[in-house]
Amino acid sequence: MATSVRTDRLRAWMLEGLTDRPGERSGPGGQAPASPKGQRWWRVMCLTGLDYFSTLGYQPGIAALAAGLLSPLATIVLVVLTLFGALPVYRRVAEESPHGEGSIAMLERLLTFWKSKLFVLTLLGFAATDFLITITLSAADATAHMVENPHLTDGLKGHEVLITLILVALLGAVFLKGFGEAIGVAVVLVGTYLALNVVVVATGLWQVITHPHVVTDWTTALTAEHGNPLMMVAIALIVFPKLALGLSGFETGVAVMPHIEGAPGDSEEKPAGRIRRTKKLLTTAAVIMSVFLITSSFITTLLIPEKAFKPGGAANGRALAYLAHEYLGSAFGTVYDASTILILWFAGASAMAGLLNLMPRYLPRYGMAPHWARAVRPMVIVFTLVAFLVTWIFHASVDAQGGAYATGVLVLITSAAVAVTIAARRAGQRGWTIAFGVIAAVFVYTSAVNVAERPDGVKIGACFIAGIMGLSLLSRLARLFELRVTDVELDDTAQRFLRDTATRTIRFIANEPDSRDATEYCDKIEQIRDDNDIPPGDDLIFVEVTVLDPSEFESGLRVRGEVLHGRYRILTMESPTVANALAALLLHVRDTTGRRPHIYFEWTEGNPMANFLRFFLFGQGEVAPVTREVLREAEPDRTRRPHVHAA
Repeated sequence: MATSVRTDRLRAWMLEGLTDRPGERSGPGGQAPASPKGQRWWRVMCLTGLDYFSTLGYQPGIAALAAGLLSPLATIVLVVLTLFGALPVYRRVAEESPHGEGSIAMLERLLTFWKSKLFVLTLLGFAATDFLITITLSAADATAHMVENPHLTDGLKGHEVLITLILVALLGAVFLKGFGEAIGVAVVLVGTYLALNVVVVATGLWQVITHPHVVTDWTTALTAEHGNPLMMVAIALIVFPKLALGLSGFETGVAVMPHIEGAPGDSEEKPAGRIRRTKKLLTTAAVIMSVFLITSSFITTLLIPEKAFKPGGAANGRALAYLAHEYLGSAFGTVYDASTILILWFAGASAMAGLLNLMPRYLPRYGMAPHWARAVRPMVIVFTLVAFLVTWIFHASVDAQGGAYATGVLVLITSAAVAVTIAARRAGQRGWTIAFGVIAAVFVYTSAVNVAERPDGVKIGACFIAGIMGLSLLSRLARLFELRVTDVELDDTAQRFLRDTATRTIRFIANEPDSRDATEYCDKIEQIRDDNDIPPGDDLIFVEVTVLDPSEFESGLRVRGEVLHGRYRILTMESPTVANALAALLLHVRDTTGRRPHIYFEWTEGNPMANFLRFFLFGQGEVAPVTREVLREAEPDRTRRPHVHAA
């Protein structure tokens, strides 16, 4: 008994906030109301900044490895792309999807049926790559800062994987406990980290100013290595895609829109204040980050020996921390390390919030995740376990995960650029269409170069895509016989039909509409009466289901009654599947009339397996046995289950 009580409590705790109503979400993925209530935009910026600003912990070192002496020039190209490419794109995304749906929802609307679902699953694979690698890469770099600290090196060296796993587990524990205070913690961490970086960057710039020979040495080395300035610019344009980590955070910035305080006049349909403040968030974050990217790349390239950036070097993955220890002393350096470790560790919080917002928004709606995927805590455990696996595979290496991270970031930004280009074209905005088209082309180039240079990134993304698609299809198969109807609503005519027959045996005929002439219905009634020995005086009502989009999983059911040819009563419905719609109607009729209705089918001709595949893919096929199976799952009590007849 005690064990059962503990199990029930654990289940209730795990599924806390989970709604039993299909089509609704809970947790961070739930849609916030479009009211003025919410967080100030700059506070939410700190939440997204956990991911975005924390890349300063490793971005300068990765840039130096990728571009060498050209790192400052390549970083300037990246900043130009940030301010004049990614920023305008996501400002437009904020307008087009003000409830945090992001660019994926914009592209979803462009396609239909299974093409739309498969396309979204592909983008979700890259989004999972982006967010999960954010968690593991940030934790790995936090570990690197711990291990490389002079006071901790001896005790922690060689235990990088274990330390990273502990950090990932602690992040998961935060979400299991609750995430209500996360924004407050984010404000403190981001504010402290940016302030310390101002000190480090200012110190580095002062060192460059007071030691002008470092600039001379750098320019001399650049000229000797690359020749004239035009060649330098050309090479910088080629290598800057390797610096794509500095573009992270934009997708998260849009995903957290529901948490931003709206204006008093905001409504669910037009949250203008929330959109305006989200744009301010995106712009402010991009400008702050651009300044830090340029200055940090400049000082680290000029002041740190090239060999220190290489794997095993003192500046590998921690260039600014290296300068903090070198020029501000061990005490300040340790404080900087501590701040960097905390923000890198907690950077996974914005990524986890992105995952919890994104996955429950799509997969359960597609029937491609279990019902419990709408609850926060089970999904946190799933994502944490996947992060464990990624950490183990990459041995907690920052450099090894950079390619996969950049690929996820670039694919999402590229898809957003394509989405806003199409949106501008549909709106008849010729100028914006051309501008966004150029931006999309640049990001396509950037993504292609990144994939060519680091194919491991797209391989990891492909693994995530394959995993999501495989598990999604298995989940859809496992949930195939669920009722899958959110609600049933009958119009006045349909309700009158039921009132007329509620005192007698309620009999329905499942009919696949063809010509819908009088002969079709007359022949059908005669056949059903003959096959099932139905008395001539008993009423029969036809039920017809039109399949619109069989790739959808959940939907409401609107039942319309009509009389054709002066004598045949017909209930018509539109649904993703015939069988599930019929089962939902039968249960609704039973509950509203108190009588167990009967429904009559003809057996479907053809191969049973082929008919099952037709049902799985197109919502039709083996209608009679599937309707009975849906009813059996929905109503275990045989004495209350509607009758199904097939002949």
